[in-house]
Amino acid sequence: MRALGRLIVVIAAAFGGLVASQFPEFAQQYRQRLGGAVDELLRVVADFDADASRNQLTREAALQTYGRSGEPFLQDRGTSMERIFARYEALSEQQARLETTPPLMRPVVVLSRPDPRVLEGAWADFEPAVPVTATGFVWAALGFFVLGGLVSLVRQSAGIARKRVRRRRNLGAAALPGTQPPQIA
Repeated sequence: MRALGRLIVVIAAAFGGLVASQFPEFAQQYRQRLGGAVDELLRVVADFDADASRNQLTREAALQTYGRSGEPFLQDRGTSMERIFARYEALSEQQARLETTPPLMRPVVVLSRPDPRVLEGAWADFEPAVPVTATGFVWAALGFFVLGGLVSLVRQSAGIARKRVRRRRNLGAAALPGTQPPQIA
């Protein structure tokens, strides 16, 4: 029974290492997709700013022109452009954070405040990879020890609980008539 328990701990630890080793790879794939989104939004922002400049307008003045328009389509377009500018800023900030963060901590940055669309796309296209970087090995070891340690603690707790149940049964049986109490040393 002990061998089976140890085997379960080792399998759980290996599984934890395998899963955790994928965090840096997912962060890398997220980062690549994020870079593509930022590049695309930059083109839209640059085109808008160029159009505004050609008409002697600042970005803000061009957006106000949309807002003052009596046409609902143009008002909606102005609102859409404001959302694009906000998203571009947010994604650019996250990209900058990822670039300045040590590789070991990038999965934490990605998981702390991911962009839902980039996250969804990265997850849909995610392909697990064998970790061959130091970062991948560190995350694999972290997952190995964390999950292995948790399963080992659960296994030990269950063993302690089983011993207590057995002890209570033995004490209960000793209290029955015609039985002798167990000898305590």
